[in-house]
Amino acid sequence: MKKLLLAAALAVAAAPHALAGDLPLQRQSSYAPPQAYNSLFNWTGFYAGVHGGYAWGSGAGGSPDGFVGGLQAGYNYQFSPNGVLGLETDISATSISNTAGGVKFGVDYLGTIRARAGYTIDRTMFYVTGGAAYGRGELEVAGLANTQFHWGWTLGGGVEAMVTPNVSARLEYLYVDLAKENYQSVLGPAGIGYNTNIVRGGLNYRF
Repeated sequence: MKKLLLAAALAVAAAPHALAGDLPLQRQSSYAPPQAYNSLFNWTGFYAGVHGGYAWGSGAGGSPDGFVGGLQAGYNYQFSPNGVLGLETDISATSISNTAGGVKFGVDYLGTIRARAGYTIDRTMFYVTGGAAYGRGELEVAGLANTQFHWGWTLGGGVEAMVTPNVSARLEYLYVDLAKENYQSVLGPAGIGYNTNIVRGGLNYRF
């Protein structure tokens, strides 16, 4: 009887191993976790482009205004999924001018050298910008004119969106304040500064 019970116990203990040996081998799972999304639109790199817009402001006792248009170039560095830092320079020819009280004042050209800090949402970047500004003004009184070069500062912001991986379009606002310079005229020396608001659009090509 003891031998019969021992044989039965051994048979029960060996059964799972025997059944396991008869089971087919399980295939290795082909499941892989989904890959993190990587945007095709990366802002890092050099770029250059064109812009055009409208400016209005005050100077020489009047309100000079006119159109602006020119070129810009810069470099962006995307340091995180959403953060972008960059440097940009631009120069614009302008038709800014105004005549008040027999005094005509205008600005031949404007330029800036600015830093930019942006936040991206996929292909769109919202940014603030600021830095140095410069320009050449012209004062005319009684038919006699002279020009002066001005330095100043600028501050603004805008939105830029990728149209393709290499082309972007932007809309931008800048406030520019050019410090006073001394102009000569038939009325004597005159200290004249100029401040302006600029709204402009632009296109950039990324290299």
